[in-house]
Amino acid sequence: MQFYEVIQNRTSIHQFKNTPVDKQKLSRMIKAAMMAPSWKNNTSYKFIIVDDSSQKNQLAQTVMNSTDKAADSIREAPVTAVIVANPNESGVVAGREYYLVDSAVAMEHLILAATSEGYGTCWIGAVDENKVREVLSIPENYRVIAMTPIGEINENKQHYPAKDFSNYVFLNTWQNTYNEITNNLIH
Repeated sequence: MQFYEVIQNRTSIHQFKNTPVDKQKLSRMIKAAMMAPSWKNNTSYKFIIVDDSSQKNQLAQTVMNSTDKAADSIREAPVTAVIVANPNESGVVAGREYYLVDSAVAMEHLILAATSEGYGTCWIGAVDENKVREVLSIPENYRVIAMTPIGEINENKQHYPAKDFSNYVFLNTWQNTYNEITNNLIH
């Protein structure tokens, strides 16, 4: 799959087949995540890969609405990746905590790599951090950033239509619409 096809095909998946994730493909996804840029090349984040059914069920209970499809996706998918970060291992500039940015970029690398490998994911961030910390024995100095189930897709779902670029992309100044964007993402 070409890069722009990966972007176009990535969408939040909630229904997964119960087939194992290929270990070589998972390894490539993790390597892609670890190649993400970070604050001064400090890697403040760590991933916990969860394939134990009991732990996945416990993680599903940490989702803020534990009866919704996000929680079910954690239970169904063969693997869940949890990203945590130590704020003290990253920087702060003008009140912006870069461990959050570093983690988001790494998680997005993982999610795009999973899409490229033919797997579905769903970024889940609304979780009870203390409960996740307890389930996975995460040290107190680490923050739980997000998690995503990873698995073979068991639903037919397309990416949402692209937004009207004229409302979101400007040239040189605010509200000076950038008009050079076409709606065709794939060439």
